[in-house]
Amino acid sequence: MAIEVFNRYENKFLMNTDTYEKVLRALDEYMELDEYNKMHDFYIIANIYYDTKDHHLIRKSLSKPKYKEKLRLRAYGVPSLDDKVYLEIKKKVFGLVNKRRTKLVLSEAYDFVATGKKPELKKYMNKQVLNEIEYFLSVYDLEPKLYLAYDRKAYFGRDNRDLRITFDTNIRTRREDLRLEMGDHGEPLLDKDVWLMEVKAEKTIPIWLTRMLSEYKLYKKSFSKYGTEFKTMISKVRNSRIVM
Repeated sequence: MAIEVFNRYENKFLMNTDTYEKVLRALDEYMELDEYNKMHDFYIIANIYYDTKDHHLIRKSLSKPKYKEKLRLRAYGVPSLDDKVYLEIKKKVFGLVNKRRTKLVLSEAYDFVATGKKPELKKYMNKQVLNEIEYFLSVYDLEPKLYLAYDRKAYFGRDNRDLRITFDTNIRTRREDLRLEMGDHGEPLLDKDVWLMEVKAEKTIPIWLTRMLSEYKLYKKSFSKYGTEFKTMISKVRNSRIVM
């Protein structure tokens, strides 16, 4: 059964392709590829982010509060309406990330968020998470705001499975066709030569990883895919008003 509750620290780093390739070589001694990446270079993660009409959740997140939360719908690849996906609540409290998710059929997930009413409980669903999402939907009047997808390569620690390192590239977004089954097309969020590395661990990171980060001059960066897209969108809107 896939893990549906996560509690961990997540640190993000941006790098160019040359550094990315060096880091991959350095990881070989300590990390192993995710099972899917052993057969494919990357796998696609696609998300729909939900927010209020006035973008309350992302605006609050960008203000860097001690506590923030968001709701998103996640699929691996491009699903059909009959495929199973994940509906997730992601919270961050004093730097600790808590993610809680449940499997749903895509059509069930759309109906749940649109109506606020839980679907009939089935074996593949997490009852507790369904209750939490139901409450979340009662607090916020949400609507789909952003489609965001990327290609991912993931590693796990050989001796510590709680240590996970991921690399995301080709991050693309759109604010129309806000349905997962509509394909994974979108506008690029970052330059082609930029890679996002995330180090995810329940506790402190190992000494060898600290040394590697220092060797390649990689420093933690506050970076949100949704937040970056939102700031870019706002900037474009303001610039268009100035031109007009």
